[in-house]
Amino acid sequence: MKIVDLRVRTVAIPTDAKLRHSSGVHPGYFIRTILELITDEGLIGLGEVGGGDQRGALLKLKPRILGLDPFHLEVIKLKVLRSIYYLSNARLYAAIEMACLDIQGKAAGRPLSDLLGGAVRAEIPFIAYLFWRYDRPGGGDDTRAEDLADESEALHERLGVNAMKMKAGVERPEEEARVLELCRDRLGDGFGLRIDPNGVWSVPTAVRIGRRLEAIAPEYFEDPAWGLVGNAAVREQVRIPIATNMYPAKFDDLGPAIRLGAVDVVLTDLHYWEGPRGVKDLTAVCRTFGLGVAMHSGTEFGIELAAMLHTASTIPEMITAGDAHYHYLTDDIIAGGLMEYRDGSIAVPTGAGLGVELDPEKMDKYERYFEEHGDYYARFHVDDRKPDWVPTVGGF
Repeated sequence: MKIVDLRVRTVAIPTDAKLRHSSGVHPGYFIRTILELITDEGLIGLGEVGGGDQRGALLKLKPRILGLDPFHLEVIKLKVLRSIYYLSNARLYAAIEMACLDIQGKAAGRPLSDLLGGAVRAEIPFIAYLFWRYDRPGGGDDTRAEDLADESEALHERLGVNAMKMKAGVERPEEEARVLELCRDRLGDGFGLRIDPNGVWSVPTAVRIGRRLEAIAPEYFEDPAWGLVGNAAVREQVRIPIATNMYPAKFDDLGPAIRLGAVDVVLTDLHYWEGPRGVKDLTAVCRTFGLGVAMHSGTEFGIELAAMLHTASTIPEMITAGDAHYHYLTDDIIAGGLMEYRDGSIAVPTGAGLGVELDPEKMDKYERYFEEHGDYYARFHVDDRKPDWVPTVGGF
């Protein structure tokens, strides 16, 4: 079997609000680039990557993979990721690996999870991912902790989720801490709590807020300060597990992070950690050094969500609910539309490969939507309500 073509399309799907974070605002839609790998046997593998319009970057890699066997992932990784310094990008490789695994599963008639060792669970629990929002459903903005606590309660009732994560680094740290305190008071001791300022808090601020939150026992404190050294400094002074999706977020930094004692939990990500197989490699290292693992979300659509579900289902120690922005999407590009939450979880697809297929009409619709609205990454996630604002690390 050989790869004979690579096709790419960039699409955008509206969200039900504008989501604020420490480096700007998602302006009411998410963007993904969709990859189709075509083989000489007629099998088509699907992949997905974020970070704005990635069509050009993926097409630069096309000559390197044409003619290769989609089962020969080590060769593909060498050609795509290891041996081209200026194009080396784990996110791009991960999308290609995702598509190759989809092809492998379809060729074998087995779900992708079987290629990774087999599922140990049939469904994956997810969290209520909380952002300070502009233009909420029904109108208005989130302006106080009660607004986000209300949303956490609503998602608990609507989706059945039993944990939340607060995307912090936007409003005053004390007000953001109060979101977790309200959720603990309203939803009880069994409800999981997390907070993530994406590294923008100073170490003193992170320590102050972390010590305040110790009383309500969050599951973890994610990227409380900048870099490996910042996370390590907070970890020394706060009695809450420190988690990360930023430092480390690649294998080059994993050894230094372990030596520094920078983190307790690594949030695995299919793109930062070189695809589903890379996540399995990461998990083995974490197991060796006694680190916890959880699943990171990157505004994924249904193709990548399926890959996340398959991967997470094969990791026995991934015992905490996964991150997902998915509940903000108004639609999906996969046949059948949005995957369904049941009691806070989403079922692992059971079909061959990823177990999902594209909806051609939805692809056309949301490709047009992207062309109409554009690539917000090129606009640096600008906050139209604060045109002179720029993110500042250590600004709190």
